[in-house]
Amino acid sequence: MIYPESKLKIWLLAIRPKTLPAATAPVIVGSAVAIMEDRFLFLPAFAAMLGALLLQIGANLANDVFDFHRGADSESRLGPTRVTQAGLLTSKQVLMGMWVVFGLAACVGLYLFSVAGWAVLVIGMLSILAAIAYTGGPLPLGYYGLGDLTVFIFFGPIAVCGTYYVQAGAVSPTSIWASIPMGLLTVAILVVNNLRDIKSDRLVGKKTLAVRLGEQGARWEYALCLLCSYLIPLVMGLVGVSSFWVLLTWLSFPVALKLIRMIVYEKGSALNKALAGTGQLELIYSLLFSVGLVATGLMT
Repeated sequence: MIYPESKLKIWLLAIRPKTLPAATAPVIVGSAVAIMEDRFLFLPAFAAMLGALLLQIGANLANDVFDFHRGADSESRLGPTRVTQAGLLTSKQVLMGMWVVFGLAACVGLYLFSVAGWAVLVIGMLSILAAIAYTGGPLPLGYYGLGDLTVFIFFGPIAVCGTYYVQAGAVSPTSIWASIPMGLLTVAILVVNNLRDIKSDRLVGKKTLAVRLGEQGARWEYALCLLCSYLIPLVMGLVGVSSFWVLLTWLSFPVALKLIRMIVYEKGSALNKALAGTGQLELIYSLLFSVGLVATGLMT
């Protein structure tokens, strides 16, 4: 494999830009709920987006270095290059980068604290702790099958409701409902990643939920995450927390079906395409969902 020589390109490789839709999509949806309910504030929404991106980048750097130290990354890795394992950056450099990024996220958090109070400060601290504890510390969540639940909580309810909260000062029923599909779609990204690495993870004792469920169980988990994500907007319309405009999300359903077929029939490195596709699906879904939410607000 040919590695980039430029330091900038190496750091771009380390932060994994293709994973960033997982951070931006929930913030887009949370802000759309705020627009729908006439509670939108640009600066807090922008800060929430910036904070989410920094937390995702920090988590990526943490995973890179901590997975390397635990022996989870090797030359036979099927996924994208990890810079620490490849020797492109030292552990010290990646750790320093991680703390710089989390420090910047904390600065954004201080602004949001001034806007929305102590609850935001607690959420920010827990988010940084979870990002580190996912692969680092004495009880790495990702190594004990707790990664999926952690991702759902932090990329679903916390991200969507937190974005709404910094603008409205409260959490609404619509923001809670809207957080569910966003958490499920982000979990689906993780499932593809863990399904691809299931054999190598077993060898190093990394007991992800995919390892515990087995390949077939992980495929079922992926399919259920996607299918439930499309059922939630229908339920939202039926119970009256939004109009049926949120069913615009169903326009992306053919893409979801294509991805489910890929998960069923592909294995190993071939799943990298499904991984990228699931990230793209989440972003497309979030945009369609947001249009539906804003349309709901315009109708009331």
